[in-house]
Amino acid sequence: MEYKRFSDTIMVRLDPGEEILEQLADVAKREHVSLAQVSGLGAVNDFIVGVLDLAQKQFKPNHFQGAYEVTSLQGSITAKDGVPYLHLHMSAADEMGQVVGGHLNRAVISVTGEIFLRVIEGTVNRKFSEDVGINIFSF
Repeated sequence: MEYKRFSDTIMVRLDPGEEILEQLADVAKREHVSLAQVSGLGAVNDFIVGVLDLAQKQFKPNHFQGAYEVTSLQGSITAKDGVPYLHLHMSAADEMGQVVGGHLNRAVISVTGEIFLRVIEGTVNRKFSEDVGINIFSF
């Protein structure tokens, strides 16, 4: 991974074998980012995305392996218990152009990842919501 900061924007390049969430959390810690908008694209070969089953308050994962192009990586960095908290969604297309996606749990770069963090001044924390079973914004 390499990155460079330009005022309120951090451009990140991820390399083969690197995991997206781990690397972005590392950048957020190094750069003292407690609030940011995340967007990106790239290529992955092993990833887990899913949805929250609200009735069961349980994450339902789907694991994919093979050649996939990340068509969209979107989300936020906030704070929980004083450390960066990443909430990302990703969609990715296979060689036939079929797209899968959802809440990102894990994704390993196969070729490269090009990710932008738009740093926002301030901090937004997270708190657990019993109603929906996830950590939500706490203003």
